[in-house]
Amino acid sequence: MRQKIVAGNWKMNNDLKESLKLISEVANMVTDEVNNDAVIIVAVPFTNIYALDQWKSGSEVHDKVKLAAQNCSWEESGAYTGEVSARMLKSIGADYVILGHSERRQYFAETNAQLAKKVDLALTHELIPIFCIGETLSEREKGIHFEVIKGQLKEGLFHLIKSVFRTVVIAYEPVWAIGTGLTATPEQAQEVHAYIRQLIAEGYDEETAESMSILYGGSANPSNASALFSQTDIDGGLIGGASLKSRDFTDIIKTFNA
Repeated sequence: MRQKIVAGNWKMNNDLKESLKLISEVANMVTDEVNNDAVIIVAVPFTNIYALDQWKSGSEVHDKVKLAAQNCSWEESGAYTGEVSARMLKSIGADYVILGHSERRQYFAETNAQLAKKVDLALTHELIPIFCIGETLSEREKGIHFEVIKGQLKEGLFHLIKSVFRTVVIAYEPVWAIGTGLTATPEQAQEVHAYIRQLIAEGYDEETAESMSILYGGSANPSNASALFSQTDIDGGLIGGASLKSRDFTDIIKTFNA
């Protein structure tokens, strides 16, 4: 059975004090209001991972909220000023790492080849990649969005053996719907998620395709989460702006309540 997942990407927001306040609010709301088994993840700035992990260890929410990094280096170690390795992230409490986010692809020119190396290092150090794929508005308007997604998936992940590939979480994020207020319709999102699952079945097998959690990322919020998450092939969300508001983020998690 596929895991239901709600992952919040805080991006470059929240200093340490703000981060502790937000995660505490989320933890309290989750404890009081959430009655589902969705995996809850928050991807926080590098600077705050250790402190939040220490906070978690003394909290009842320890097993309910997992920590993720928002990126890692494609190298194990060395003279790479400003980079942070997968091994370092694991050592300070990260369980997951977001890789291939559209902002990293756009602003830092990350390639599929680089991302494949990052995936390998993350997995080596027992970090679960949340691997992002998705098309720009111009690519969708040209009708090549399926080709773009296929290339990102095959070049970034399909080198993995099946047993390892199954541990990865995939996030489809239409770039044109990130931070714009635009959202893919549930039908548009479902179409692409079904296509991704089809590619996995072709690259591996049907059983593998059905076991993978595929998230939707792209301006998901409390008002549209239910319609999105009820689609057959959408297993949760990678949430941006709404994850910075404890009320909104918790309401999105509650979408999976019985």
